Parts: sequence; C-alpha cells; structure tokens
Amino acid sequence: MSDPSLRFTQGMAMRRKVLGDAYVDVAMANTTPFTAEFQTLITETAWGSVWSRPNISPRERSMITIALLAAQGQDDEVAMHVRATSTTGASLDDIKEALLHVAIYAGVPAANHAFKIAAKTYAAMKEEVTHA
Repeated sequence: MSDPSLRFTQGMAMRRKVLGDAYVDVAMANTTPFTAEFQTLITETAWGSVWSRPNISPRERSMITIALLAAQGQDDEVAMHVRATSTTGASLDDIKEALLHVAIYAGVPAANHAFKIAAKTYAAMKEEVTHA
C-alpha cells in the first residue's frame, strides 16, 4: 500500500498497541499478494474503525472480543486476544467473567474449551516472563 488511508494508519497504530510490534511484524511479513487486501481490510475496519473508537476502553473491547471468539470456537484468535490482555488491561478475572457469560449465552462446551485455551495461554505467558 503506497498511500495508506488515515483509517489504515490509525488501525495499524491500534493493532500494534494491542497485539504488539512483534506479532504485527510477523503478520505483515507473511502478507502475500493473495492476502494483502485482507490485511488492509482488517487493519482499516477491525483496528481502525472499531478498536480505535473512544466509546469503550481497550479492556472492555478485549473482554467482548474474547467472549465472541470463544462463542464461535475460534481457538487461535482466543489465544491471540488473551495474550493481548497484557496491553489492554483486561485481567484474568475479567476474562473469567467474560467466559462465564459465554457459558450461559453461547454454551458450556464453548466456554469450557475457551477456559482451557485461556489457562494454557496465561501459563505460557507466565513461563515466558519467568525465562525472560
């Protein structure tokens, strides 16, 4: 993209703030001509149009996003957004509350699986800090 839109620029800044430079750098490095328009779409819309809105905090967006992804069974995305809680301010208790909502409104199996993914991801994050 030679002349990025303001929404893309805002989106990329938010994406980096939430997911971290290392994650975004890998995603962008893995962009191909086939996936380039998709990367632009998610950067402009998810990160530039939605995550950049001032109406709710990154912490709240994190909780909502994890609950929605858990309800859909999007395991990799749940793990990615659990990792992002280190920058969004969503606590372990916040994610627990979000996943309890998933159990009631989307089903116990979805929540059970998401609790396992979240626990495994938090354990990996703790291990990384211990070895850093």
